[in-house]
Amino acid sequence: MRIGIPKEIKNNEFRVATTPDIVHELTTHGHEVYIETHAGIGSGFTNEEYSRAGACIVDTAQEIFAQAELILKVKEPQHSERQLLNESHTLFTYLHLAPDTSQTDELIASRSTCIAYETVEDSLGKLPLLTPMSEIAGRMAIQAGAHCLEKTQHGRGLLLSGAPGVAPANVLILGGGVVGKNAAKIAIGMGANVTIMDKSLQTLRNLEDLFGNDLRTLYSNRGAVLSSIEKADLIVGAVLIPGGSAPKLITKADLSLMQPGAVIVDVAIDQGGCIETSVATTHENPTFLVDQIVHYCVANMPGAVARTSTLALTNATLPYVLQLANQGVKAALGGDNGFLKGLNIVKGKLCNLEVATAQNKKATGLREALELL
Repeated sequence: MRIGIPKEIKNNEFRVATTPDIVHELTTHGHEVYIETHAGIGSGFTNEEYSRAGACIVDTAQEIFAQAELILKVKEPQHSERQLLNESHTLFTYLHLAPDTSQTDELIASRSTCIAYETVEDSLGKLPLLTPMSEIAGRMAIQAGAHCLEKTQHGRGLLLSGAPGVAPANVLILGGGVVGKNAAKIAIGMGANVTIMDKSLQTLRNLEDLFGNDLRTLYSNRGAVLSSIEKADLIVGAVLIPGGSAPKLITKADLSLMQPGAVIVDVAIDQGGCIETSVATTHENPTFLVDQIVHYCVANMPGAVARTSTLALTNATLPYVLQLANQGVKAALGGDNGFLKGLNIVKGKLCNLEVATAQNKKATGLREALELL
């Protein structure tokens, strides 16, 4: 199969969809790999390394899309990239379609086959391609939030750990999944007073077993959220509905309950955010103020630690890329129900129910969509 890797063009996105080691693995299996020049430089991989691994270096994204059958990316295709897609392409990347109607419409119009990393499931119903980036985003949320709490960033002027004779900051994490667990790990390590809220009692039990008395757990309901945000210095939004829009747990009116200079890091922003006032930002301009509350809503947080993120992501995606390349798209998806759940769009049909619900569109069943390939 002809596999293409364009350079990422989203604001300050330095990750790349494959490494030289992965290229070597693919070419060993007899596949052709085309990579846009300098696509890996932000993650520390040079053209020379890719060439030695067997890749063909091309000058433009247009050449990638013209030659490749399978397009591998990290972030959702930007408008200019969507114009290059057609029904001969299979796109494998993070899509996060639910809050992004224009992307959905343009991908449907392209008639390409679009498989989303974030909705692929494993045999246990987990999200193996979302997990590594969620782990990194959760850890980054605390260091980003700690920086935003500094007075120079319009924060409260607090150190997460406090100081001898001075109480530590209060960190509230909404959601006890992969992001929440990793955020808690870093916040506890930095000496903060940490609370996690979740609707799953089993999740809360597991977190208590993991962190013991270093962590406070609360069952999530409206009243508990309101009382908790009053005391929070840093709030991490870590709620996930796979493929769907994140629920709004904190409204604009609720911000009046919070302390001026408190910080919100909304990691759920890829799925629309779990705070009503959240709007996606970039690494270039990561924060904004609403009612004296600092909002950090960068939609590609792991892109800032590109080498770590690229290695973690490609370790997870390689088995799936090999399935697609070795077996063909229809056989790879048809033989793996969890992988099939990654199929979001095919031949002009939307086939993810959560995205369809969020955008008031009609969804085609996955098995029916598979037959279109």
